Amino acid sequence: MEEELKVEVSEVVEDDEHDSKESVLQRYFLQEWKLVKSLLDNIISNGRVSDVSSVHKIRSIMDKYQQQGQLLEPYLESMVSPLMSIVRSKAVELASASEEILEVIKPLCIIIYSLVTVCGYKAVVKFFPHQVSDLELAVSLLEKCHNAQAGTSLRQESTGEMEAKCVILLWLYILVLIPFDIASMDTSAGGNNYAGGDDPPPLVLKILEFSKDYLSNAGPMRTISGLLLSRLLTRPDMTKAFTSFVDWTHEVMSCLSNDVVNHFQLLGAVEALGAVFKNGSPKVLLSVIPGVWNDISALVKSNTAARSPLLRKYLVKLTQRIGMICLPPRQQSWRYVGRTSTLGGHITVNRIETNQNNNYRNNDLSKEPDCDEEDDMDVPDIVEEIIELLLSGLRDTDTVVRWSAAKGIGRVTSRLTYLLSDEILSSVLELFSPSEGDGSWHGGCLALAELTRRGLLLPISFHKVIPVVIKALHYDIRRGPHSIGSHVRDAAAYVCWAFGRAYYHADMKNILQQLAPHLLTVACYDREVNCRRAAAAAFQENVGRQGNYPHGIDIVNAADYFALSSRTNSYLHVAVFIAQYDGYLYTFVDELLNSKICHWDKSLRELAANALSSLAKYDLGHFASTVVRKLLPCTLSSDLCMRHGATLAVGEVILSLHEREYVLLPDLQNQVAGVVPAIEKARLYRGKGGEIMRSAVSRFIECSSVACIQLTDNIKRSLLDTLHENLRHPNSQIQGAAVAALKIFIPAYIASLESKCFNAITSRYLEQLTDPNVAARRGSALALGVLPFKFLSKGWKDILHKLCVTCEIEDNPEERDVEARVNAVKGLVSVCEILTDTQDQSHLLSAEECISLYIFIKNEVMQTLFKALDDYSRDNRDLKWGVPTFSYPRFVQLLGISCYSKYVISGLVISISDLLDSLRKASLSALLEFLQSTDENVNGSKEYNLSNDILWVLQKYKKCDRVVEATLKTIENLFSKKIFLNMAQTAVFCGGVLEALNIALKGSKNIKKLCVGIAILGYISSVPEHINIQAFSHLLTFLTHRFPKVRRAAADQVLLVLMQNGPPVPEDKLEKAIEIVSETCWDGDIAEAKEKSLELCTTCSLDVGIFSKADTGTSHRIGDRAPIGDENAAYSSLVGSAGF
Repeated sequence: MEEELKVEVSEVVEDDEHDSKESVLQRYFLQEWKLVKSLLDNIISNGRVSDVSSVHKIRSIMDKYQQQGQLLEPYLESMVSPLMSIVRSKAVELASASEEILEVIKPLCIIIYSLVTVCGYKAVVKFFPHQVSDLELAVSLLEKCHNAQAGTSLRQESTGEMEAKCVILLWLYILVLIPFDIASMDTSAGGNNYAGGDDPPPLVLKILEFSKDYLSNAGPMRTISGLLLSRLLTRPDMTKAFTSFVDWTHEVMSCLSNDVVNHFQLLGAVEALGAVFKNGSPKVLLSVIPGVWNDISALVKSNTAARSPLLRKYLVKLTQRIGMICLPPRQQSWRYVGRTSTLGGHITVNRIETNQNNNYRNNDLSKEPDCDEEDDMDVPDIVEEIIELLLSGLRDTDTVVRWSAAKGIGRVTSRLTYLLSDEILSSVLELFSPSEGDGSWHGGCLALAELTRRGLLLPISFHKVIPVVIKALHYDIRRGPHSIGSHVRDAAAYVCWAFGRAYYHADMKNILQQLAPHLLTVACYDREVNCRRAAAAAFQENVGRQGNYPHGIDIVNAADYFALSSRTNSYLHVAVFIAQYDGYLYTFVDELLNSKICHWDKSLRELAANALSSLAKYDLGHFASTVVRKLLPCTLSSDLCMRHGATLAVGEVILSLHEREYVLLPDLQNQVAGVVPAIEKARLYRGKGGEIMRSAVSRFIECSSVACIQLTDNIKRSLLDTLHENLRHPNSQIQGAAVAALKIFIPAYIASLESKCFNAITSRYLEQLTDPNVAARRGSALALGVLPFKFLSKGWKDILHKLCVTCEIEDNPEERDVEARVNAVKGLVSVCEILTDTQDQSHLLSAEECISLYIFIKNEVMQTLFKALDDYSRDNRDLKWGVPTFSYPRFVQLLGISCYSKYVISGLVISISDLLDSLRKASLSALLEFLQSTDENVNGSKEYNLSNDILWVLQKYKKCDRVVEATLKTIENLFSKKIFLNMAQTAVFCGGVLEALNIALKGSKNIKKLCVGIAILGYISSVPEHINIQAFSHLLTFLTHRFPKVRRAAADQVLLVLMQNGPPVPEDKLEKAIEIVSETCWDGDIAEAKEKSLELCTTCSLDVGIFSKADTGTSHRIGDRAPIGDENAAYSSLVGSAGF
């Protein structure tokens, strides 16, 4: 009873699972199934494609599933079977009207072929018809398509010729498997002098002829023809045809010409041979191997192969399949049996047995497998040559060839003895020699991964393999201004990923402990995002499958796919999080010190310096005693990258140590203090890289100043002179770094000295404001802006005055410099901010001096800044005024000042209606924020003042169409945000707007302005004030406008007003009015529009005379002369107003 109950429950569960699967498929996967099904049903019911657009719709839907073709597989039968049934039925009718039949078949084949490209031919051909009688039909159909004149081959203009040939070839790919002699199925054999015997029948000759022709094609027909030939020629009754084809391929492979057509024919012949050797019987193929191998050996050494990566790929693929024929499959007892994939009730038993076997065979890493019984294997001599060619393929310059060769190594090795496989492994490991190129390292990694996946790399070989994999994970070779090796590191991560999937935890426990720090180092610190993600994926695979790895889940969550997409986030956050766990910190530090601090990429060196400092918190003593001491000598390295990175790293690390209150030993402080003088003594500012070192030295001085490194007076003067020199440098980045350092250095080391030193520094920068060297003027202006209050307080008037003079355009054109004036403006503003911020320095200025300072700023400084706004030299009006999001929130504040508000709003409306989206959004949002702020907005006074200003603009510029249209657009935007609609003075404002609209819209042909005005009338019509009747009446007049687009816009607004119960329309007539508006075609006949407008006016109890008044605003002469052609007569103006 219990067993029956379990069976019933399991059946219910299975039904539920099946139902849920179908529902999930239809809900989440093929979301367009209803549309596709309706289009297919229409095609099937008509027996043809009646509308070509339906084919393009289906194809566009299918193309979206290119990366997930398996989602379509549940629907393939319902799509492919009926379409192929139509193709078959039309093929029967082919003799009567071949051209018409082909035109019916081609669109159907486009749909079928789109499914082939998405799901693969193996999934689609299962649903092709395969009756014996279909063979002749398919050959006849292919013949008609082959002889038909081909159209364009462009994908977007395809008429189906290529797709039809591909589908028919795939159909024949299935049909040639019929279990009968093809000669007995060929009805034309009796009438074509067919002698019988081993000679191929006429039907086969036709297939061979067409297939050979398509092998010269550059498209997918070449590959499909090869597949067809592989099925046809490997039949038992096709011995003579197969021999004839091999002879033909010998001729093709021996004829090495540079002709393009012959080259494609060569590709097709080699690809077809590869397919034949994949599907053929060894008994048949062994006899032709010597001849084919001789052709391969000659071809692979030719210039033709050297120029064609695709040909080399096909040759490698053919080579490995010859090797598989020469080495029959056999059970290898030495092979590592990995994790079982069996599901269900047997999983426990299988796993126990497998674990026992593996423990017996593989867990003792010191013992080799017992392979005495396999020593007697007879290996043909040709296999050695095949393996040699595959190993050379691992060194190929193209990835596709190396990848194919790696798969071949795995396949051939799987049929060899352990001793031979170990020799192959040794040959693969030789590819990781330092003298080999990056291609060899990449190919070697791919080969190791293939051996691992197939259980051919035993744990006993780990001691040889793991070291080279670790080296490959860090492979990065400098080549001039760049480096190579990212593909090697990516492939090495793939090897580690394969380890996690192939081996048990008992065999991988120690290996994972070796690999994990290196994988995470690559995941955090690699320059390329694909390598970071590949290493993280390998670590995740090992953690998930091996299990019980310390903190594995936490690390996987931190180093996920998206977290590693940003290099900065990987260096400064992910790596710092991982370094808190045991076993990673020092590996990370070594990677940064040995590889990243000296990297060729300048930005990466800067990032590495910051990353190194962020790790210091985990071991302050180690960083102070080991890291800093190791970096100090590198600051004088002959390698520019090394000394630049080391200088930055020392500065960042000592800054990090200071932030954590770690005090450096005196001798170490002395060494740090001597870095910059040593760099200057070695003259490392000169020659290549001098500018880079200047920036690094400035940053080093800044960090040292923050860390309060003890300096002698001589070193202080030396560092100050260094900053002075960097301030005079023409490079703006160097000047910026020097200014940042000076801002910290002066208070830390100079501010405690006598005032005489203050005056000397200030005087120096003031003198340089008039220096003929423009770089000196730029730097000194910025330097004055970062001096402390003590340096500025004594001679503040002279400083401000000279900065104001520097902001002005020079009289001598040769002395003018835009950047100098930009920096002077920045310095002037900074000096004013420092002088006015007297919270802690109030005792240094008397009350009279403070008043004098503010008066000077008001009268002199502000006037200088206003004049700078008139300076249209590039970038001179800096201060971010060119950025709308920065400037407009400041501009709108002037709306609160009555003397400026009218002029500000007159310009602001232009920006709000601008075509540039960023400017329009920035200006409108700034205005709305100003209106919605509570500052000085008593009882909505801001809205009221703004409404008056807008009415002033409409009156002032009533004859300027550009300003009026912009102002109306602004009013529409504000109305949409409920601005002006809830004021006490709403009726007054709306009345003023209506008066402006009467003037602006009268007789206007500007469609945009008319539509904006109509929208405003709609808003006013919904206002609960008496003014709404006037606005609604005006709105109704546009229902009879001569432009259909205007009538349509007016009708939309009228409908909105009625649905909002805006005007006082009688409730018993409201529904009727809505019906009239919604059911009338307002952009149709104008006579109907006038009739319905009068009916609507009567329904709403409005005076019908409004339409006659409105007619006075249009041309009566045009209306009297051509009432029917009124719209057509006005259409040209409509097109013109639209900008065409």
